[in-house]
Amino acid sequence: MTTVTNGERPRTAEKTRRRGWARLARAATTSVAATVLSQVVLLAVLATGGAAALASTLAWAAGAVLNFLVTRRWVWGRTGRPRVRRELLPYLAVIGLGGLASIGLTTLAGSLLSPLGLPHFWWVVLVDGAYVAGYALVFVVKFTLLDRFVFGRGAARTPATTSRS
Repeated sequence: MTTVTNGERPRTAEKTRRRGWARLARAATTSVAATVLSQVVLLAVLATGGAAALASTLAWAAGAVLNFLVTRRWVWGRTGRPRVRRELLPYLAVIGLGGLASIGLTTLAGSLLSPLGLPHFWWVVLVDGAYVAGYALVFVVKFTLLDRFVFGRGAARTPATTSRS
């Protein structure tokens, strides 16, 4: 009887799978932290009379900076100075598209809720809920793109970000 394998030992495959789940859990944790920071900034700017566009832009930027710094090191184990073309620009493209998708979903929710004549407090709560839900929906796609093309195994490796094999 002959056993055919894919060339990878079962323990190695299981270890790789566990590492992948651990990476996803760490990425989710950093995403939650970035969302909390974004919410604090958003509500602080709105509470002081800032415009919604300014508030959402500052909130997105605060979350994006925190997420990049923590995710790069803690989730993907990258150290050293980030490469602009290979890490920073692709990261900004991925999260920028994610941000646009979330903003679009939030804008759609606001438009759909406006004709209902809800009290302003509940309108804000529901629109904010759509903002957070939009980020949750985008998280899986964003994680996959960051893992495959920016920081993970499929990303271009540089001496500054990896060790020699």
